[in-house]
Amino acid sequence: MSVASPAFAAGAPIPARYSCDGADVSPPLTIANVPAEAVSLVLIVDDPDAPGATWDHWVAFDIPVTLAIAEGVGAIGTAGRNSWGDKTYGGPCPPSGTHRYFFKLYAISADLGLPSGATKQQVEEVMAGQILAQAELIGLYSY
Repeated sequence: MSVASPAFAAGAPIPARYSCDGADVSPPLTIANVPAEAVSLVLIVDDPDAPGATWDHWVAFDIPVTLAIAEGVGAIGTAGRNSWGDKTYGGPCPPSGTHRYFFKLYAISADLGLPSGATKQQVEEVMAGQILAQAELIGLYSY
């Protein structure tokens, strides 16, 4: 399985449009080679370089299997809670320096059935043992 974006290459800078310095909309994503037995997808976007602890920018789960996620999508699947306490995408917004943003995609053997607003930790706990495949795209953003 793979995840990519037509907006930026792996390991390259994320355009400002997808950050707090721009429109703060989610970038488009393309997905390939999802296992046929996958029931749903999970998408987690986080920044492990944030001061103090990893910052969760986007948590979505129980996403119907798809090969594309459109730019600026308002909601996909069930919305989890990000580190701002919101149930939406929040783009890169580092306080200083260059940070790495991990777009992690998981193919899952069942819907997780968690309520809207579940945290990344709750999603990760429930999906453990149900992951059929995973992929990640890393983008960079500098203040």
